[in-house]
Amino acid sequence: MSSEMIIRRYRPSDQDVVTDLWSRAARQAHPFLDGEGAGERARLLREVDLVRAENWVAERKGSVIGLLGLRVDGPGDGDGPGAEVGGLFVAPEAQGGGAGRELLEHAAALHGALTLEVFEGNARGRRFCAYLGFTERGRRTGEETGHPLITLERAAPLKSVGWLHLREGRLLSVRTRGNDTFYLPGGKYEPGETAQEALSRELGEELGLVVPAEELAEACVIHDVAHGKNGRRLHMTCFTGGPQDIAPVPGREIAEYAWFDRQEARERCAPAHAQVVDRLVAQGRMRG
Repeated sequence: MSSEMIIRRYRPSDQDVVTDLWSRAARQAHPFLDGEGAGERARLLREVDLVRAENWVAERKGSVIGLLGLRVDGPGDGDGPGAEVGGLFVAPEAQGGGAGRELLEHAAALHGALTLEVFEGNARGRRFCAYLGFTERGRRTGEETGHPLITLERAAPLKSVGWLHLREGRLLSVRTRGNDTFYLPGGKYEPGETAQEALSRELGEELGLVVPAEELAEACVIHDVAHGKNGRRLHMTCFTGGPQDIAPVPGREIAEYAWFDRQEARERCAPAHAQVVDRLVAQGRMRG
């Protein structure tokens, strides 16, 4: 069984394990709430939240370790009006392993902007949200609990595509004019494009390459801070494929291209490159 995390829709058969992890995680996060994780709150979870909300779970090695509940008004295409996070809970023994982050990034990829409320007394939850780029929008006192709640929000991530192309273990990167930082070849979507179509077009515009969309295969998705965008998050889908022997011809927006090893990529490229390089090293495609 793969150790990779899976994000999938909640199923009614998950109810018992989800209720248990929610109960344990809620008591840990909200020790200041009387009866948290049990009684009426548990009934509402089972009979209301798990029925009416858009629920997702994180699963690793066949075990459900996280739950995310969303309240949404629009389609799940990443460009809708956003979503409200009704609840995010990770089993205590699985915390720190990335499940909460992956669930939130999955929600952002589907719905764009996110809002949520966190109890002021939940210091760990507040730090986690700040780490992922949420900022305070307002405060109120919970009617049922009497405890202060902080409303947090995060703008929709910038969605882009990138090409993973290596030559003798060195990663192809490009620099736009007027910028001293290198990026993966690729860029933003245009309306109506699929990710593969967007990347095929960008490779033609940036480097004069003909790479048919059908030859591109998704390799990974990177979540990070977008370079130079005041802390806004980035959702970058990376692809492999296309011709191996290439002769790039920089387009009018590209100042230069280069092939970087691991150290050069870390020093000269945008923050998301670090995740890309780590994955390529783990796969044995770049030297460690």
